[in-house]
Order: sequence, then C-alpha cells, then structure tokens
Amino acid sequence: MGSERSEITQPIQPNDSGRPLRRALWVTLVYLGVGLAWITFSDQVVERWFPDPRQLSLVQTWKGFLFVAVTGVVLFLVMWRQLNNDRNSLSFQEDQRRALRRRERQLSVLMNNLPGMAYRCLPDEDWTMLFVSAGCSDLTGYRPDELVHNRITSYAALIDEGDTGTVAREVASATKQGRPFSVEYALTRRDGSKIWVWERGCGVRDDDGSCVLEGIILDISDRKKLECELEAMATRDSLTGVLNRRECSRVLDEELARASRYQRPLALLWIDFDHFKEINDTWGHAAGDLALCSISRLLEESVRSVDALGRFGGEEFVIILPEMDVREAGETAERLRQRVSDHAVVLESGQTIHLTISTGVAVFPDHGETLDALCAAADKAMYWAKKRGRNCVVMAQPGSRVHNGSG
Repeated sequence: MGSERSEITQPIQPNDSGRPLRRALWVTLVYLGVGLAWITFSDQVVERWFPDPRQLSLVQTWKGFLFVAVTGVVLFLVMWRQLNNDRNSLSFQEDQRRALRRRERQLSVLMNNLPGMAYRCLPDEDWTMLFVSAGCSDLTGYRPDELVHNRITSYAALIDEGDTGTVAREVASATKQGRPFSVEYALTRRDGSKIWVWERGCGVRDDDGSCVLEGIILDISDRKKLECELEAMATRDSLTGVLNRRECSRVLDEELARASRYQRPLALLWIDFDHFKEINDTWGHAAGDLALCSISRLLEESVRSVDALGRFGGEEFVIILPEMDVREAGETAERLRQRVSDHAVVLESGQTIHLTISTGVAVFPDHGETLDALCAAADKAMYWAKKRGRNCVVMAQPGSRVHNGSG
C-alpha cells in the first residue's frame, strides 16, 4: 500500500523550461537587444544607401512600419507558443487530477470492501491512527473518525494487556530489519466483547521522511475457536471432557520428571468403576455414558487446580496429585471414594443410580521411580481393591506384581 500511495500522491509533472519570471525577463531582454540593434544599425545602413533626403525620409517611414510588423509577428509567435504551452500544461494537470481521483475512488472502494480494517498509523505507544478504513466499525465497534488521532480512544488501548509487549517487540524488530510483520493478539471491542485478530503490515517512509506503519487487520476469532476445538480434541476425552490417555501420560511424565528433579513426592490414583458392566446391561449404554460424565465431573470438582484427571479407557480413570506423600494421597483417595459412593446419578428417565469405585494408590518414589513402574504399582493396588470387595482404597506395595483385572 505504501508504494501505491507514493505513485498516486506524486503525479508526473510536465517538463517546465524555466520559471515564468526568468522567461519573461529573457524575452524582454532579447526584444530590447533586437530593437536597439535594429534602430542603431538600420539607420546607418539606410543613410548610406539613400543619401537623398526625400528618399531617406520615405525609407525611414517604411522602416518604421516594417519594424512594427516584425515586432507584431514576433510577439504573436511568442504569445502563441506560451499560451499553447499553458493550455497543454493545464490539460495535462487536469488529466492527472482525473486519474488521481479515479485511483483514489478505486483504492477507497477496495479498502472499504476488505474483510478487515486497513490502517496507517504512527509507531508510538498509542499506535496513533492516521487513517482507518470503513471496516473499523465492524472490527472494533468504533467509527473511523473516533479512532483517528485517538479522538475517542487509542487503538493500543483495545489490545489485550498480555499481548501489548509481544506485539510492540515484534513490530519494532520487523521495522528495524525492514521486513513485514505478522502478529496475532486479543482485542476488546467497544461493547466489551473479546475477539482475536491477525495483523499484517510493514514500516514505510512518509513524505517528510518519518516512519509510519501501514497494513491490514483481520478478525480470526472463528479460526481461533476452531484451533481450540482441535486442540481439545487432541488432548481431551470426547465423552467426559477430561484428559485423554495420551495427554494424561504426557502430564504424568512431566510431573514425574519435576518430582525427581526436586526430590518431591508425587501420587497417582488409579480408579475403576465397580460393576459398571451391569449398569450398561440394565440401563443401556446411554445411562453408562451419563454415569461416566457425572462421576468425572464430581472427581474434577473434588481435586485441586494443580491436579490432573484423565480417562485411561473404558471406566478406568487416573488422578495425578503433585506434592502429595503417602498419607495425604491415601486420605484424598478415601475422600473421593466416599464422595462417589454418596453421589446419586440421575438418569434421563428420572431414576437414580449409585456407583462405587475401587482405587489403587502409588506414590513416587516409594512405589516406583519411573512412569511404567508407578503406573504398574497403582494398577496392581487397584486390582487388590477389587479383590478385597470393591468400594475401597488400597495403597501400593513396593515390588508388587502387576495383574490386569477389573470388574
């Protein structure tokens, strides 16, 4: 946009042979020189050629007429040439003005029909807008005249505080290196709603040599929403909304590495629903799905914000509890078991069902120092909870043999 603007605002000027005053003085001097030379030398020539006084008088008269005639022709040619040049110059300038107006209309229509907002601003702390297109209203809720020169608010005030520093650094770096910049950030509209925008622009030199920014800003809220949904699909269980097996394993691996590095405890609860198959057989799979969702929400609400709940598959869930030793982990597991036992799941038919859980507890480094060892110990403890009659909590034992069983 910067190069096109320079082309529009600096039309080609007609070739001018000199300033009007200089040309007028030149013509006058030439005329005076020719006139003086004519008067001086013509009289000497005429007197030499026509010594008779009567003939000399007659020739002097005709010489005067000839001088007037020649002078008139010269003045006519000079004036005709000057007026013709002026006419051509005015015609050229009018053509330039029409072309300029036409291109300005085209540029205005183009920018006003862009899906976002075109802008021209100063690279100051307020991002002072010098020009914004009509798309400003749809994007920010402010009219163009309300943003230009910060009349109502500055554009910088609309940018989310958490993104202000990042945007400023990226724009400054790109401008210094002479390259375009692309940034994404959150924007607060006039009605208080939040949107995500993508900005693409570059620094250009203004007519006075100062640097200004020119570019376009687009609303990418729909794209951001889709990205969040895709991210959730990649990390969340599609039924319950808790972490899926892959993401839960990643979180557990990170927490285990941190616990090992700082020599801090880390507890893992391995939870399995008791007699869950009977719920599916009696009430249907829809009731079973409802029960899973209800209990997973209950568990998620019953742990700390630093804890992580994930579904490992079927009716098996795990809870990662950073900074919890054996005693605290056992108490937490028992509290969760009791809450689930007291919780009634209301089916769509209005009937209620109660579920219980069997929980195995393993703690780093007491029951395992690796991911596989810790998971195996917790799974083994959950198996022994099943063997002991279900609806109970069992603490893992060091060196216990793994056995996969459920029911």
